[in-house]
Amino acid sequence: MRIARFSTDDGMSFGVVEENTVAAIAAHPFGEPTFTGQRFPLADVRLLAPILPSKIIAIGKNYADHVREMGGGEPPAEPVIFSKPSTAVIGSGEAIMYPEKLSERVDHEGELAVVIGRLCREVPASRAAEVILGYTCANDVTARDLQQKDGQWTRAKGFDTFCPMGPWIETEADPADLAITTSVNGEVRQDARTSQLLHGIPALIEYVTQVMTLLPGDVILTGTPAGVGPMQIGDEVTVTIEGIGSLTNRVVSRD
Repeated sequence: MRIARFSTDDGMSFGVVEENTVAAIAAHPFGEPTFTGQRFPLADVRLLAPILPSKIIAIGKNYADHVREMGGGEPPAEPVIFSKPSTAVIGSGEAIMYPEKLSERVDHEGELAVVIGRLCREVPASRAAEVILGYTCANDVTARDLQQKDGQWTRAKGFDTFCPMGPWIETEADPADLAITTSVNGEVRQDARTSQLLHGIPALIEYVTQVMTLLPGDVILTGTPAGVGPMQIGDEVTVTIEGIGSLTNRVVSRD
């Protein structure tokens, strides 16, 4: 099932994408959906970010080839976690705002995102699937020069528009071995499989929920593979994940 968040002239709704239509559901997307009876052609709605999380927990250095390309030495024995603000979230088709006055290098980082479906804490890896609503595509946009300058990652990854997600939440994907690519203006920059994750999704959920309670709609970004690189104003960036879909955003000047 593909759960989308979309807008029409009448406002915002959640819905289930079925071929070329969206069937609206009542209230939130957690639990068994209750359909309102409204149905819209997919071409006539605007797809929004599929969820607005209370928090976004991201994982650094979770592909060995990315660790090597960044000069990070040996891959970490435990997950490296950091956070992005919820105000960084945008949907597919929305613009990534390049803060030219503050940064001279802004990179793409295509990632598989996990959307949490229920309140949870201290979840053992063996039960991780019970707390997952589904999966979506994400771009952990990073001001690389600020990341290196600051020595920590909050400012570099926290700008408004620096967390595109979409186009929807796929609830039936098996994340164990999915192809993930990032292209810029049609040129493939990142090409990997989720089977290459150093710390898999069950282990990540166990690790993160030992630290903090996750709420329905919270997001875990699982890490980016090798091939990260700069984006320029005017570029069109697409993250595609097998069995889920494609997330496309254009880069524009913020200033």
